[in-house]
Amino acid sequence: MGFKDDFAEGMDTLSPQSIKETITTTKKTNKMSNIAKAIIAVMKAVKGIEKNSTVGKGTNSAYQGVSDKDVKEVYSKAMAENGLCILPIGIEDDVQVSRWEEKSNYGTKQKQSIFCSVKTKYLLLHVSGESQEISGYGHGVDSQDKAAGKATTYALKYALLYTFMTPTGKIDDSDNTHSENIETPQTTKQKPPYPVARYPKGAMAIFEGKTTIEQIQETFTVSETAKAVIMANVLNIQEKAESEKQTIK
Repeated sequence: MGFKDDFAEGMDTLSPQSIKETITTTKKTNKMSNIAKAIIAVMKAVKGIEKNSTVGKGTNSAYQGVSDKDVKEVYSKAMAENGLCILPIGIEDDVQVSRWEEKSNYGTKQKQSIFCSVKTKYLLLHVSGESQEISGYGHGVDSQDKAAGKATTYALKYALLYTFMTPTGKIDDSDNTHSENIETPQTTKQKPPYPVARYPKGAMAIFEGKTTIEQIQETFTVSETAKAVIMANVLNIQEKAESEKQTIK
């Protein structure tokens, strides 16, 4: 049996449906060839990014990292030259707010820490019309309103680095700093404010020696204004008591 006979026999075993599926699979495979070539071209163009940004302060906690500016500058050029762009298409966020008190020589201050984590989705789009959805994850911590910005910046930066398999410096940031070595604030139960209606009774208790302003502060939050009012009431009670003594004499 010759080659033609073998070929004909093989074709007889293929149903019209299997032939259609084979052609469809081939078309789908070829459909992504342009974006795949562009991604590979960017990988060849961006061989690595140096860690030129110092993160943190001090000799023990500071470390070198890849800045958002460097990442965007490098990839913007390489992607544009190869007909690629990236669009944000989805985000899921989780925000946690922790509040606590810190005491110092200048009094008690209210502190807060905002932790934001995000799961992001981007569309990597090629000029041919081909596209690929990629995902990212990031988190950020700030005392005010920058946690979300830090988280989304982190997510995009590492989505690009991982998509194009780009090495950074000598070792990745996540390998160099363990999360257990990063100090996090300890949350404490918030003390209720000292009720205004109890100022006179509190002042009387202080005058009679039954308590002190420091003992009250162990249970309640007493602002400097409230403390001044209470102590003024104590002084008034003391002056009134001395005046009554003088009257009796």
